Amino acid sequence: MESDRPRGKMRTGYTTGTSATAGAKAGVLAILRQEKLDSVDVMLPKKSTIRISIARCEFDKNTATCTVIKDGGDDPDVTHGAEIQTTVSLTEKIGMIEIDGGEGVGRVTKPGLGLEVGAAAINPTPKKMIAENLTEAAHDILKKNGIKVLITVPKGREIAPKTDNPRLGILGGISILGTSGIVVPYSTASFAASIRQSIDVTIAMGNDTVVLTTGGRSEDFARKIIDLPDHCFVQMGDFSGYTVQQCAKKGIRKAYVAGFIGKLTKMGMGVKQTHVKGSKVDMEFLAGLARSCGASDDVLSQIKKANTARHVSEIVSGKGFERKYFDLICAEVYGQLRKHSEEKFAIDVIMFDFDGNVVGRHPKKE
Repeated sequence: MESDRPRGKMRTGYTTGTSATAGAKAGVLAILRQEKLDSVDVMLPKKSTIRISIARCEFDKNTATCTVIKDGGDDPDVTHGAEIQTTVSLTEKIGMIEIDGGEGVGRVTKPGLGLEVGAAAINPTPKKMIAENLTEAAHDILKKNGIKVLITVPKGREIAPKTDNPRLGILGGISILGTSGIVVPYSTASFAASIRQSIDVTIAMGNDTVVLTTGGRSEDFARKIIDLPDHCFVQMGDFSGYTVQQCAKKGIRKAYVAGFIGKLTKMGMGVKQTHVKGSKVDMEFLAGLARSCGASDDVLSQIKKANTARHVSEIVSGKGFERKYFDLICAEVYGQLRKHSEEKFAIDVIMFDFDGNVVGRHPKKE
């Protein structure tokens, strides 16, 4: 599973989404220039660039296929070394960029993933990356043609069982993922050191309040509503228990804890290490909270059968008790983290939806 994590000292890699973007961009440039490329610069979501090597590049007048060997950096996941193959072809749909998955890219069969059932498992950020990079590189082509992008992973079908895709109902291959475009190495020791150092810097700068987030996206959203200096924002990733213990030990007086429903639910369940491979969301737990909010038997049944915590948020949406429900999850998180911190400092738990709106909070802000 690729995610945004605080940087350690190890070599970063790049996501399957960045790999596919590089292949797509190299393909359109090969068509434009009628020459093979051995590398290409890819613009990442935060507008920085990374140079990616192209392992194979074949083209004719209207079609090109380029292959990137996915590099997971110094802490590779199961997709490390996989061939991410991208074929671009010109269409008659002027200005349109169509993106789909072929062999080795999974298909969505269950709700709750933020993707349409039946669609290829290509997440929104990689789609946006591909569209932005092609719009920039193929500006002239798009005045006369459209571009169809087909992503395939030759060994994706055999890699998939080693991922969480089968459990999530993504069948037939891997997902094309990534929120930042890069993969930051996952090392417990370096991660813990990074957390301690971040808290130390906050204190050294004269602050006693931190904003603890589960990753880059939740940090970006938190910055929009919490007016504190940069050094007060600490990415705790999956290590919520360890982080609040360190805050207590080092004399922090208040911590905002911000995240999305999945990680916050795990914290509310009492899980101190919330990495996707180390723990799963308990749907019975979420159903129990819904019951206390007055949910109907039908809704409770849907929650118990839900695919993901995100799916649960979709199930309760519009039912009239969703704010109370999300506040209750935040209250559960609050209780668990207060226990881990020995009640030595104030905690404010904030839940965001995937558009950055605050949907739950505890204690409630007056």
